[in-house]
Amino acid sequence: MEKGTLIEFRLQGERRLAACDRPEGKKHWIVVDERGQPHTLHPRQVTYEVEGSTFKPSEIPSFIKEVEPYLDPSSLEVAWELLVEDGEVVTCAQMAQLLFSDQSPPLCYAAHCLLSEDKVYFKQKGDGYEPRPAAKVAEIKHQQLAAQSKQREQEEFLARVQEKLAGVTVEWQDSDRSRIDVLERFVLYPENASRVAQDLLAVLDRPQTPQSAFELLIELGWWSPHENLFLRRSQIPVNFRREVLEVAQKYLDSPPPDPDINRLDLTSLKVYTIDDESTQEIDDGLSLEKLNDGRERLWIHIADPTRLLMPGDELDLEARRRSTTLYLPTGIVPMFPPELATGPMSLVEGQICPALSFGVTLDEIGNIKDYRIQASLIKPTYRLTYEDVDEMLELGIRAEPEIAAIAAWAKQRQKLRHTQGAISIHMPEAVIKVYGDEEISIDVLEDSPARLLVAEMMILAGEVAGRYGQAHQIPLPFRGQPQPELPSEEELAQLPAGPVRFCAMRRCMPRSEMSITPVRHAGLGLETYTQVTSPIRRYSDLLAHFQLKAHLRGDPLPFSTQQLQETMQSVTTAAQEATLVERQTNRYWGLEYLRRHPEQAWQALVLRWLREHDNLGLILLEELGLELVMRFNRSVALGDCLKVQVSHADPRQDVIQFRELVDQAVQSAAI
Repeated sequence: MEKGTLIEFRLQGERRLAACDRPEGKKHWIVVDERGQPHTLHPRQVTYEVEGSTFKPSEIPSFIKEVEPYLDPSSLEVAWELLVEDGEVVTCAQMAQLLFSDQSPPLCYAAHCLLSEDKVYFKQKGDGYEPRPAAKVAEIKHQQLAAQSKQREQEEFLARVQEKLAGVTVEWQDSDRSRIDVLERFVLYPENASRVAQDLLAVLDRPQTPQSAFELLIELGWWSPHENLFLRRSQIPVNFRREVLEVAQKYLDSPPPDPDINRLDLTSLKVYTIDDESTQEIDDGLSLEKLNDGRERLWIHIADPTRLLMPGDELDLEARRRSTTLYLPTGIVPMFPPELATGPMSLVEGQICPALSFGVTLDEIGNIKDYRIQASLIKPTYRLTYEDVDEMLELGIRAEPEIAAIAAWAKQRQKLRHTQGAISIHMPEAVIKVYGDEEISIDVLEDSPARLLVAEMMILAGEVAGRYGQAHQIPLPFRGQPQPELPSEEELAQLPAGPVRFCAMRRCMPRSEMSITPVRHAGLGLETYTQVTSPIRRYSDLLAHFQLKAHLRGDPLPFSTQQLQETMQSVTTAAQEATLVERQTNRYWGLEYLRRHPEQAWQALVLRWLREHDNLGLILLEELGLELVMRFNRSVALGDCLKVQVSHADPRQDVIQFRELVDQAVQSAAI
């Protein structure tokens, strides 16, 4: 280079022109831009050298002015079409000649500007530029159009967001879903936060935090203030896939042939279904049959959903994926499409229904004397609630002697199981219902004769199914429980009777286990047991039905030992996740209920210590059946009854704090 040579360089990414002034050291040059500002450059920093003329810094603006009229990027497309076939590399001077029929310094520089900025038609190759292949140009154009479309969608989405926040009714587009998903994932999984969510919040001038994204989703109407984040974080599908709904509708319109063509006709029996009033999936009913020899046979009729599906079909795989019906305060997430679950799968009052019936005769102390399992037809006579049955038993309704007889057998069965080591733990259970996010009700579910009646009959059916599977060596989802190491009689006697003592026992109870071979269930006091009474609501029960019914028909078992083992593992994992979501959701709404009643005084029972040295224990709010943590400000003992109020509750953060309402007598004793 020599003095006056016009060169191009980049300053912070910006294209700049300067005239060479003098060398600096062995390799550097001092150049002066049009503002008279000197810059020290290494030759590697020079991106273009204007040949054929020398310039003073003051002449640079007029040079740029000459160049500007020729900087039309669209002109390159014409040049590319002429050059692409031969694929020749061209210099800036050759491009100037092709585009402008002139190779003057301003036009050569204009060609350089066009080529160096072009990202579509040409790519640099040495000192020249090579036309890209047609396929590559088409791909780049497609990518650019996609990027432009994405940018336009982003701008339109942000405009709709602003309108919605301003109170304007907007119609969300399909393209908005992906951006909402990004915000939702930011709330649900902040540890895997994407930059996109934070950028969206930044554009909207909001804090770039998960809490801010949560509040935005509520304001936009995508989420409610009490959105169930536990359910959203789980793998549990809330809605049914279109294919599943289509199969359900097909079976509603035209049920498939019944594989059990020789069903036992039990429609002459009086059948009682007993459930909570809100229950819609009716999957069990009870009968009492008087035999000719004067004995009584108990019948436990279980709904038969397997007549509508086969292992591996759409309905079966969907039920397997869900593993269980999810019972939440806000409603249920069913295992089967509701139209099927509450319709042809249920034992509907007054209709002839297919069932799997367990007929059992007992000896005088409640041992199983003989049993039979049959695919059957029944006609449910009465749909009763637990309250109905409790009232009937209390009043001794003579028109329904079967109810009293079944209740008597249930008591006998319970007594027998206790002699066999069954462990009974009776803790109050909160039943929380939410109506439209506004009204919350909490009822305490306690033991009653009707609930004992139903529970014992279901356990009896499970023992019969287990015995049948064991006798015929059928792989079934057997359920067992290891023997617990309970506190000694002396230790239990030192604890107040009732919830405190039961709580101490409950802590020692190991989790129940699933096995494909029979195993003792210590809690129930049974040597073999498998759950079969809720096939509409529990997939493990459905598995047992598939196996039992195939064996009863003389067909090959649908699940081999290995297949059953693998299926049980996946179903158990999904069921555990569902149980966790149920527990978390119930706790959230329990805390929300307490948050809404800050002035209410609650009767609290000190259940057990968590850290006695820190005065941290577990209390039971007896009116609500809720067990919660409390730090005590004075010395208390297990079994003490306190009056407490909520001092702080934040369901979203899973925080609850209480203060004790101490009366004068307690204060005096403390002093």
